[in-house]
Amino acid sequence: MSNLALTELLGLPVFDAGGQCGRVRELAVAPQEDRARIAVLIVRTKSGDRVMPFSAVNSINGGLRLDSVASAWPIADASEGLFLLARDLLDQQIIDVHGRKVVRVNDVDLYQDTSARPALRVGSVDVGARGAVRRLLKGVVPIAALRALLRQIPEKPIPWEFVDLIETDPARRVKLKISHERLARLHPADIADIVEDLAPDEREAVFETLDEDVAASALEEVEPKVQKAIVESLDSDRAADIVEEMDPDAAADLLGDLAEEHSSQILQEMAPEERDEVSGLLEFKVNTAAGRMNTEYIALPVSATVHDAIEALRGFEGGVEIVSTTYLIDSHGTLAGAVPLAKLVLAPAGTPLLSLTMEPLISCHADTGESEVAELFDKYNLLTLPVVDEHDKLTGVITSDDVISMLRAKM
Repeated sequence: MSNLALTELLGLPVFDAGGQCGRVRELAVAPQEDRARIAVLIVRTKSGDRVMPFSAVNSINGGLRLDSVASAWPIADASEGLFLLARDLLDQQIIDVHGRKVVRVNDVDLYQDTSARPALRVGSVDVGARGAVRRLLKGVVPIAALRALLRQIPEKPIPWEFVDLIETDPARRVKLKISHERLARLHPADIADIVEDLAPDEREAVFETLDEDVAASALEEVEPKVQKAIVESLDSDRAADIVEEMDPDAAADLLGDLAEEHSSQILQEMAPEERDEVSGLLEFKVNTAAGRMNTEYIALPVSATVHDAIEALRGFEGGVEIVSTTYLIDSHGTLAGAVPLAKLVLAPAGTPLLSLTMEPLISCHADTGESEVAELFDKYNLLTLPVVDEHDKLTGVITSDDVISMLRAKM
């Protein structure tokens, strides 16, 4: 195997059977066929730019030698379905999913199999000083001197399989089959950090292609101002799909920050059950316990057993933080007790939940202020805090994550 840099190939002479016929202008991959293999070569000739399959290249040695003639190549009047390495990668921002960051591309490292007919593949992208120096000094200093200098500069490559491309044009995204499957595998907090480093149109492009569930989890981690900007950039139906997957309290906080007209449009596009849940929370003041609570929680009758709680956990689709506590209510919905997850794990299946409740039972009323909520979490080292109405009926639950988000918003 031997390595070549994209910028070393750009501008190289191209020879056909009659001699030099042009110079390399671009190399391209066809992502729908193979994301890494160089499929097409675009050559600048006297009669205009022409495109040819890379399979026509016989050798690469100070130039590219071909087994066809220039007149047989079609004019390069379009690049639909092609990803052009120089145009679409050099100086562009990409997502390094391994390093969990946004980086700028200085060069592209290609490798060729020299044991057979030349075949180039993208190996990695260079995001360090080495690629930048190569480009700046190409043609300025002798090649031998440049290569000697480059050997002294450490490489900073990102393997191609760890690269997520950002394409802001929706139509082109579809044609190039660009998605963000690699990004989607990261933790939502890492996705949020990455998204916050992108330009507004790039953020929109990412959230247009992420799965709704992944997008919702990431959106909950994004700073409120950026969160608002992202949702405002999306169509109402797409925004609704994402907001539906958010925790109801987070969704209500987000919609409460939007203009009333935009918030109403998103609510109209949401499924009835999720819409009613979020609409109910929007009626509460944001700086109260009710404005911060989540209406998805596990509540069982006072007669329930550990077996009943385990079954409820299996079917629960809410957030991870919520399952740390199972609440007990009487026939009127009045809060009667709270059972921590650790006790469920250690107790036999037939154990009554009432025998496992925490003492004292800490709760707050719906109109409790944010500062008092934070004090209760701090004083009692709570993971969750139940919220009750004036009749002590359980209406929602605040999690430690909610408190952290609340405190971050005040920083």
